[in-house]
Amino acid sequence: MASTDQSPDPTPAKGSPLEPVPGAPMSMTQKAVDTGADIMQSLKPINQFSMHVCSFAIFSHDMSRQIETHHFCSRLSEDFVQCAVYASNDRRAPLLGVEYIVSDKIFETFPPEEQKLWHSHAYEIKSGIWVNPRVPEMIAKPELENLAKTYGKFWCTWQFDRGDKLPMGAPALMMSPQSVSPGIVRPELRHERDSKYGISSESLQSSRMEIEEPQMISPMADYWKQHGKGFAIDFEVTEMKRTAPFP
Repeated sequence: MASTDQSPDPTPAKGSPLEPVPGAPMSMTQKAVDTGADIMQSLKPINQFSMHVCSFAIFSHDMSRQIETHHFCSRLSEDFVQCAVYASNDRRAPLLGVEYIVSDKIFETFPPEEQKLWHSHAYEIKSGIWVNPRVPEMIAKPELENLAKTYGKFWCTWQFDRGDKLPMGAPALMMSPQSVSPGIVRPELRHERDSKYGISSESLQSSRMEIEEPQMISPMADYWKQHGKGFAIDFEVTEMKRTAPFP
């Protein structure tokens, strides 16, 4: 099944992912186990998340599908950031996928076939679409200046917008908003998000005019803009690689 397909039918996984997922409610025993694990384990990778970003993402194979996304990110180096992407910032929000972010310096080392899978961030940031909820713009700006020169690769593993109550089917490659159709974020999505956080993305756009962009955004990124084509994953049956039998 390709990432362009509708979710499998029949399936017990239909419905809004913001509703409780299928299964029995959490028992008191399970809650006690989880609480104990939380106390005794370090959870170091999760504790490194230091940035919450709210933006929008567009499906590469069907750019009429646009979703609000919440990225919880940790920076591993000056040139590399990794993000867990959720449907909201609610404590029960579904985990939608993962995004990796690299500097333009690293991006330029990728072969062309790899670069096609990445999107640029300059427009997303300068247009005010990319926001750091509840963080004053003055505090966020130095990081925004760094991120405007980066590229991201975002795989969505839970296509909740098509009604999947559980992660179903193949992952989908996502693209970033842009200033040309079909990459323009729908105004109602933007207004709803701005109202929720009490911000004006138009005002943010004005305040970010001075943020520098890369001297040239790679034509291999945002591949659809140059070629009018996206990418979809499909599954195929293949022979497994087998280890030599034990003597």
